[in-house]
Order: sequence, then C-alpha cells, then structure tokens
Amino acid sequence: MKYVVVSGGVVSGLGKGVTASSIGLILKSCGFRVTAIKIDPYLNIDAGTMSPIEHGEVYVLDDGGEVDLDLGNYERFMDIKLTRENNITTGKVYKHVLEKERRGDYLGKTVQVVPHITDAIQEWIERAAKIPVDGQSGPADVCVIELGGTIGDIESMPFIEALGQFSYRVGSENFCLIHVSLVPVLNVVGEQARLLSLKTKPTQHSVKDLRGLGLSPNILACRSTKPLEDNVKAKLSQFCQVPMENIVTLYDCPNIWHIPLLLKEQKAHEAILRVLNLTGIAKEPALEEWSLMAKMSDKLHVPVRIAVVGKYTELLDSYLSIHKALLHASVARRKKLVIDWIPASDLEQGAKKENPDAYKAAWKLLKGADGILVPGGFGNRGVQGKILAAKHARENKVPYLGICLGMQLAVVEYARNVLGLADANSAELDPNTKNPCVIFMPEGSTTHMGGTMRLGSRRTYFQSKDSKSAKLYGNRSFVDERHRHRYEVNPAMVPRFESSGLTFPGKDETGQRMEIVELPNHPFYVGAQFHPEYKSRPGKPSPLFLGLIGAASGELDNVLQQSCQESVVSRPHSNGKLERLYWKGAAKKPVSVVYSVCDRVCS
Repeated sequence: MKYVVVSGGVVSGLGKGVTASSIGLILKSCGFRVTAIKIDPYLNIDAGTMSPIEHGEVYVLDDGGEVDLDLGNYERFMDIKLTRENNITTGKVYKHVLEKERRGDYLGKTVQVVPHITDAIQEWIERAAKIPVDGQSGPADVCVIELGGTIGDIESMPFIEALGQFSYRVGSENFCLIHVSLVPVLNVVGEQARLLSLKTKPTQHSVKDLRGLGLSPNILACRSTKPLEDNVKAKLSQFCQVPMENIVTLYDCPNIWHIPLLLKEQKAHEAILRVLNLTGIAKEPALEEWSLMAKMSDKLHVPVRIAVVGKYTELLDSYLSIHKALLHASVARRKKLVIDWIPASDLEQGAKKENPDAYKAAWKLLKGADGILVPGGFGNRGVQGKILAAKHARENKVPYLGICLGMQLAVVEYARNVLGLADANSAELDPNTKNPCVIFMPEGSTTHMGGTMRLGSRRTYFQSKDSKSAKLYGNRSFVDERHRHRYEVNPAMVPRFESSGLTFPGKDETGQRMEIVELPNHPFYVGAQFHPEYKSRPGKPSPLFLGLIGAASGELDNVLQQSCQESVVSRPHSNGKLERLYWKGAAKKPVSVVYSVCDRVCS
C-alpha cells in the first residue's frame, strides 16, 4: 500500500480537501485503485452533533457514518463509496484506547499518548486503507490521507507524531507528504501597482514547523491568487529543501473542477509517482472527460435560477452537497446555475415587522426563482418560512424539491391549506398538535442524539411507474438512497392525503414509511425523505435534482424521456473526438454518439 498525506499550513481553509480529492482523481486516472481517509483532530466521535454553521454540512455515508464534508468531496471526485472507518477523529481514537484499557488489554501498563494513542492511529489508518471502496474486492493501491487543521494546532500533535512514526515504518518509497501552504500576493505600498509581491515567508515558517515535528514534505502545493514565477519557486526550493519540480501552484480558478487539471499540467502526478516509485507502471492520466466538463461549465450562459430556502444560509458549506448536486444537474442540462440563498426566517411575518427590507428582498428572490428547493434541517427557526415557500411553489406551479424536512413541511403545508387542518404540524415542532402529520419514529432514541437517527443507505420501492420520480430513476422498481432523520410522515394520515390528491409513489419495504411525495397535477412538486444530494456525482447527477433543473428550465419532458438511459460511458474515439456510449433499458448493445469538444461545449 502506498500512502499520500496532505497537510496544511499558515491558515485554515486553503482547500486541502479539494487538493486531496484532486490527487486521488489523478492517481485513479493513472490506472491505480484509490481510497481516502480524513483525519479530524476534534474530540467529537463524529460530525453528527455539530452545528452546520460552525463546521459545515454533515455528510452521510452508505453505512450511516456521519462524517466531515471533505469525505463528500472524495466521493464526488473519485467516484467511490467510503465508510465511517475512513473518518478518524480524536474522539474515536481515545474512545477506542480507553475501551481497551477498561478491558485490561494493556496488562496494567500506564496508558499514554505515545505509544498507545499513536499506535492506535497507525493501526486505524492501515485498517481503513484496506477497506474496498470502489466496488472491487481487495485493498486499493494508494490511500490519500488528509490531515485536518493547520500545522501547529495543539489538537493535531498526536496525529503528526503518529504520521512521523508511520512514514518511518512503511518506508520512504511508500509515503509521500504534500504540504498545502499559502503564498500571499501583496501590493507593496509605495511601489507601482504592477509590482505585486509573492511572499514566501509564511510557507517557509510552516515547513520549518513541520520539520520540527518530524515530517518533511516531498511536494509543496502553494495556494495563491496567481501562478508562482520561477524565482519564487527557486526561493521556496532553497529554504524548504524541496526540488523545484515538486513545487506546484494552486491558483484561483473559475471552478474547482480545474484543480486536477492544474495539477496535471504542472506534472504533480509525476512528482508523486517518483516519490512512491510508481513511475514504471503508471498510465498517462486520462482526464479528457473531466477536462470537457470543466471547460463546458465555464462556458454555460443560459441561466436557471434556483431559490434555496434554508436555516443555515449564513455559511454556504452547510449545504455543500446541495450546491454540488444542483451544479451537476445544471451542467448536465447545459444551464448556468444561479442560486439565491434565502434565509427561511426572512420570509416570515415576524421579519416583515422587524426587518422589512430583508423580508421584501427574500420574497422578491423567491418570486423570481425558476425553481425552489427546501433542504433538511432541525429545530423551529425558519420553519414557517419554509412552509410559506412550499405553499408559494404549490399554488403558483413553481417547480419544487423538498428534502427530508423540506418534504415533511410540504406535507404539513398541504394538510393546513388543502385539507383545512389549521393546526397540522410536525411532532418535532409541536408535540401537542392534534393533527400530527409528521411523527417520531418508533425506533428512535429520546435520550441520546449522536448516531441514533435513521442513517445511511435504505431502499425505497416505487409503487407505480407513472410518477415523475419513478421515471427520473429510469422506471426501476427500487432505489437505494442515504437517509438522516428521526421523524417520518404519519402513516395514519396517508389515506386522507391520497384521497385529496397528494401521492406517495415511494415507500420503504414495509409500505408504512413514506419516502417520496408528489403532487401529480403540478409541473414538478416532489419531496424525498432521503438525501439524494449525497450520491450525486459530476457527470452522473442525482435524478431528482435533474428533474428539478429540467422542470425549472422548461425541459422536464426531455429529461423524463432520457431517463431510460441507465448507464453512460465515455472513451476516446479513433478520430480524436470522444465517443459516448448509452445503454437504454435492458439493451445489451449501447448506442454510440461521437462528439467533439466544440460540440459538447456549445450544444
């Protein structure tokens, strides 16, 4: 097993996760099987109980792991399915060691950070790296490890010590350290504006700190607003003791899909392969399809405007997977995505009195949207605003997608305004309501919060093939999607909803748990109890998001017609163009479409 470790210095938020994801993508395109691990030095067992405003979204894996959002980047870039074991936290490691101590596994020894915690970290890395994540049997060839935080943070010290020991144990030919650091550009006072100065001192000090902790970088990935000039690279090479050819620039790009291409252009993969002694067996990176996608995304100009009505809109990372799923779908439909992030509470009557300008602006954005999306969330704040958004979409025939809580509130809104149940509510929001449209699931815990929801991949069975959601999923009999919820639509009220026109075309294996809700006489009014955004990939958008974008741009019929294309593969064609193969339905032979870059970008 080969290991590539990505660390960060100077400041947080440099894009280590995207860098690690891009490295994994390039190595995969070179013909290697790749897996990934994220190390988070916080004391939480997992990300499940963290506020999205503080830490970004909680990403959910197939096995129910609630993990850091960077694992979402790994899955999207590398098209893999990770496990909860692929996210290591200080809390997990200490819990593991303390449980062993309580069992008496340490035979009366004094349990210490070194060697017991550091050994546990190394064992966890080796164990997680061997878990297959690409659908094939056996371990991957390369494991990309992102060390969260910034070099010098107290909480990351045990992990740095463990990685130092690990690098020595596995050998230098099996361990490559890539350090992501900031090279700021300053406009020096008193000099001409053209004399922008790239400052290398922060990176020099960061590498010095890293060396002092027992790790020496093999490659420097320098974040900057512009490419590094050769004299800057020479200075970094001299003071950081890294070869010039192993110094790459991650400068600002139109979108993050360009990062793997930047790394390839600067031959970062060759530097990694040299360190890991893989040069002789690696293929040339095959990123033609990825390159086309990145270029096309930059050239799109026909807008589709989606209003996302949420609780945590002050930090957009709270809805990172939502954003990416909308982007994947809009690129697939050749539309330029425009998202209006609307704080749900700004739509409420209270905001009209307390902050009339915000109220007016929020409603202006909502009414100007081509489509509306209400994502998941917890708690009472902003709920009435989300219900008003669902009502506006239903009454004005605006395409609507409700996810998790967004689905539940669409049901509540329907009960209030169509069934005439004025006090209809969710038991989560009003435990004393006489008309609970949404109830607490029987298997849920009322005493513990972490890891007690209905989590991970669960199967949804379609009740008929006439619904839009069934058609979007290719008329399959069932789909597996990821869940994260404690409450569900009250099955006792389902007959009353269905008799009034609201349908539930997707249910669980018992037929008692509602997974999908639809309004048939609406252009597109769909709610999902699951989170389809977690399985959306570049080039393979989530069907429900594809439906929302299609409906918002007036192309839903075309989307539904194309939904029978079950699988798509692209490959280079002999004439220098690209060939895309479609398998329709149960057909054994694919339909071939050959196209050029220009055709693809301009279509």
